[in-house]
Amino acid sequence: MEEIGQRGMEEIRQRGIELSRVRQISTDEFAAKLIAGVLDFKRMIDNETLPVEYLGGQPLCMDQYYQVLTSCRIPAPKKDTVVNYGFGNTPSTHITVVHNFQFFVLDVYNSDGTPLTVDQIYMQLEKIWNSSLQTNKEPIGILTSNHRNTWGKAYNNLIKDKTNKESVRAIQKSIFLVCLDAPMPRVSEDIYYSKVAAQMLHGGGSRWNSGNRWFDKTLQFIVGEDGSCGLTYEHAPAEGPPIVYLVDHVVEYMKKTEMVRAPMIPLPMPQKLRFNITSEVKKDIEKAKQNMNIMVHDLDVRVLNFSHYGRKYLRSYKTSPDAFIQMALQLAYYRMYQVCCPTYESASLRMFKLGRTEAIRTTSTESVKFVQAMDDQSKQNSEKLALLENAIKAHRTYTHMAIHGQAIDRHLLGLKMQAIEDLTSLPEIFMDTSYAVAMHFNLFTSQVGSKTDCVMSIGPMVPDGYGVCYNPMDDHINFAVTAFNSCEETHATKLAQSLEDALLDMKPLLEQTAKPAE
Repeated sequence: MEEIGQRGMEEIRQRGIELSRVRQISTDEFAAKLIAGVLDFKRMIDNETLPVEYLGGQPLCMDQYYQVLTSCRIPAPKKDTVVNYGFGNTPSTHITVVHNFQFFVLDVYNSDGTPLTVDQIYMQLEKIWNSSLQTNKEPIGILTSNHRNTWGKAYNNLIKDKTNKESVRAIQKSIFLVCLDAPMPRVSEDIYYSKVAAQMLHGGGSRWNSGNRWFDKTLQFIVGEDGSCGLTYEHAPAEGPPIVYLVDHVVEYMKKTEMVRAPMIPLPMPQKLRFNITSEVKKDIEKAKQNMNIMVHDLDVRVLNFSHYGRKYLRSYKTSPDAFIQMALQLAYYRMYQVCCPTYESASLRMFKLGRTEAIRTTSTESVKFVQAMDDQSKQNSEKLALLENAIKAHRTYTHMAIHGQAIDRHLLGLKMQAIEDLTSLPEIFMDTSYAVAMHFNLFTSQVGSKTDCVMSIGPMVPDGYGVCYNPMDDHINFAVTAFNSCEETHATKLAQSLEDALLDMKPLLEQTAKPAE
């Protein structure tokens, strides 16, 4: 969730969000409306009119909202940096559009500072589309998918050339990226959303759209020729809520915006970015292709649309939807492995200035008692419900502690980093086996709620673990489960099925032994 190690997979760098299929209008028309919607959101950022969010009556830090546009992760051999080009005397006025691995600068503001209309953006996208129909170009963007240290070295090699350096800077300084993707192979309906979720995370490999990206860019909106759409974002500058708020805003904007054809002043051709591909750069691209294809082949993605009930039903029983879903995950995992595992759920620390995340440790004494009792035929439903309620209460208590800065993980991380920076010997706790076990999160989970009916996906945190992202809607719940094919013990489809079974089996506990809220 905060970074997907080598790239879309080893955990924390990218999160993919899959919106829907887009078939009614052309790719360029849809993309034009999308771009206009993001610029409308940017207007609130620029004017500082974005409403402050509250949680439990407490205002939340809004800084992350101001970090997602015009920002980029800059590679280096040992340590990356995040640069925001939106602050300064000459803020960026262009976006980057990539089609068939070819990058273009598209100015989206007129000289008087007003944004281009949807129709103007559409006409510019048509120019880009028609001037990039060749499919034999080197996928320069795939370099950004490589291991960070490898990419850091390749980056320095790439920008030795003046033209390359100017092109890279233009991408880095752009407000955001729009990826016009080639169609993916057709698949059966039952795995369509799983394949699209994977495409949003990594592009499908070097043969498909993985080179049609610049993974260092914070925001990349993806519009496929086959009707798929979504986004992928680089996690360093912000967590999920600001991205989802932006998505909700853009989707609403697109619903009410019509493209009006009107006479207009001709606009200049968008600038195509040039790259000089030396033999060394070509070699780096080939390495990145191989690495990406290995990772794409290794990542198993399964989308589950749980249609039997949603948050409205759970709230009618005065039950926390998040805690209930977390207990269903505990039960699903326990049924598969007959053990419980360290589980991470991300919590927001935005009650604090510049706060980022804390870990909610879902697995508890109470959750273990519940999952062990759930399939025990000698237990009555009333007893199982009581244990479930205890587990939910424990989860809510830990959640409250986490969002108020009273959990353990960030404190321990701070102490560990301080010891490393001071070059002192690590305190014994960090060398203890129990600490290593506690930090090995086999279940890496995140709830990202949105008004838009979309699917979010993240990679697992550990080689033998799962990534589970979920979006509880009123009457259904969207899940994306990921695992690595290289681990024989994990299987995304099996966990998704076990999760569906757990949610169905827990429902009668509420119905038989609890009274719904009026």
